[in-house]
Amino acid sequence: MHSEEFDIGLGNNDSSIRTSAKNDYVSFWNNCAKSLSWFEPWTETLQWNPPFARWFVGGKINASYNTLDIHQDSKSEKPAILWEGEDGTDRKITYKEMFVEVKKLANVLKSLGVKKGDRVTIYLPMIPELPISMLACARIGAIHTVVFSGFSSKSLSDRVEDSQSKIIITADGGYRKGKIINLKEIVDDSASSVQFVKNVIVYQRTGQKIQLNEKDLLWHEVMQNSSEECDAEILDSTDSLYILYTSGTTGKPKGVLHGIGGYLTHLYSTYKWAFDIKDTDVYFCTADIGWVTGHSYVVYGPLLHGATQVMYEGAPDHPDSSRMWDIIQKYGVTIFYTTPTALRMLMKFGDDIPNSFNLSTLRLLGTVGEPINPEVWKWYFNVIGKKKCPIIDTWWQTETGGMLISPLPGIETIPLKPGSATLPIPGLDIEVVDETGNEVESETKGSLIIKTPWPGMLLGLWKDAEKYKDVYWSKFESLYYPGDYAIKDSDGYLWLLGRSDDVLKVAGHRIGTAELESSIVSHNDVAESAVCGIPDEVKGESIIAFVMLKENVSTSEEQLRSELRETIRTQIGPIATPSQFYFVNKLPKTRSGKIMRRLLKAIAKNETIGDVSTLEDGAAVNEIQSAFQELQKNIENQKK
Repeated sequence: MHSEEFDIGLGNNDSSIRTSAKNDYVSFWNNCAKSLSWFEPWTETLQWNPPFARWFVGGKINASYNTLDIHQDSKSEKPAILWEGEDGTDRKITYKEMFVEVKKLANVLKSLGVKKGDRVTIYLPMIPELPISMLACARIGAIHTVVFSGFSSKSLSDRVEDSQSKIIITADGGYRKGKIINLKEIVDDSASSVQFVKNVIVYQRTGQKIQLNEKDLLWHEVMQNSSEECDAEILDSTDSLYILYTSGTTGKPKGVLHGIGGYLTHLYSTYKWAFDIKDTDVYFCTADIGWVTGHSYVVYGPLLHGATQVMYEGAPDHPDSSRMWDIIQKYGVTIFYTTPTALRMLMKFGDDIPNSFNLSTLRLLGTVGEPINPEVWKWYFNVIGKKKCPIIDTWWQTETGGMLISPLPGIETIPLKPGSATLPIPGLDIEVVDETGNEVESETKGSLIIKTPWPGMLLGLWKDAEKYKDVYWSKFESLYYPGDYAIKDSDGYLWLLGRSDDVLKVAGHRIGTAELESSIVSHNDVAESAVCGIPDEVKGESIIAFVMLKENVSTSEEQLRSELRETIRTQIGPIATPSQFYFVNKLPKTRSGKIMRRLLKAIAKNETIGDVSTLEDGAAVNEIQSAFQELQKNIENQKK
């Protein structure tokens, strides 16, 4: 692996944390949980019935209480959110103001019949009302399910129906790259007509004219006379906090279910260790709250610590590529946490743009969502951090709740290696194994596995315990399998190598191949489809679609490409749109009829194809190879 190291840290070295975690991980997490505010102590730290873990059993707690109530005596006037709208508007919201708004909305929800355990779908742009809605649900014990505001009506309705949400909270619209996304219209197209949806609360962000139906309530009207008094519900540590849907290898998204006590313990600890958070910090995470990073390290993690954070509504390159650096300068940001995709995009514009801004307030940089390649790591370190800021390259998943592998400047100074997420966080036993579950030698590719439970892990999948067992625990007995390849080097550092299943990672977003292929096949002229990812210097992966048409199709290929793009944008969302469509006569299949995506990936990466003894027809491979060669020529011609 890469041997180049960077020795830089924040002067912290507390080896006792790793030592105590290694000696007894259960006692270690037991002590970590004491940093939170509990109504009643737990009677059992860990109830482990593989593969189900329940943490701090018997303990009574509330997430809204831990993020707001506890700060009112000492931080009520401190800014919780410094909000920057894409259109240039800004707002400052203190912890006291957040507290009042959350209690008022919690009372609104209760008045609409929402009770503990009921689900509320939140479909909002990146505005402060999004975390306010989440914390209002948490306050009364309702389970929130946030849907990314870039998803289409079909994706929204799938999630509303699966969760059986009683209420939808949305906005008239949201801004993205200067355009308005008509969120209320998308809700009207699908989800609001579902029988069990009782009401739709609409926040007026853009002020545009919208159609109001009998279920609709305007945010400002219902909040106007709502009481500011609402005690936090006393909940079990093991009660559910939220459902977050994530793509899988089947057509339908999986509803990942997270609890309260264990999840908050994990976030409180990792946020402190990784970001070395101080009361004077201004923290800026660019993640959309519709994804897990936004849940964990925009909403719950920072607010547990009473941190001040910048929240930005729009695209990182709007109105131009200087927007991120302008925000850092404007608010005096000290900690910046973003994605390799965003960095690759911004790096393309050269050094002069970031160098024209005052970025001297930065003291810590972070990345999340996918592995960062060494070239971009060094640019981030040299140009943005001016060679003085440690970079925390974090690895984790929707399912893990919070960081599992990361440098931790808050507790230790270690050499950083560009491209490596470094070491597991304390209390985690993570290894790289071969197909039989045995640990591989250093510098050898294998499957990443986690050997012991951790507090932030998912409770399970919503309404599907069997799928939870099958997806995460069936490959290796009693070991959590996240579906990633990795290498451990001779220093014990972990290097993530990407997904081993049929999930594509585009700009940090996970997109299931089955969901995408079923969307393509929904077109009347399409018989079959297969998709795969190819390396993309900006997005990480871009999507290539191979499409087999029905016989006697008269529509032109150009017209079909246009229609398929529109179909995918409508059914899934623009992020899932393939960059290329190829129309082929055959797809590589096994004799049992399964598409051999392994071959597609190998051809796409110009790797050895390997064993094809189960292949039904070798001519399909030749056709795919020819298509890829054509693709490469097109790319080269475009560069010229």
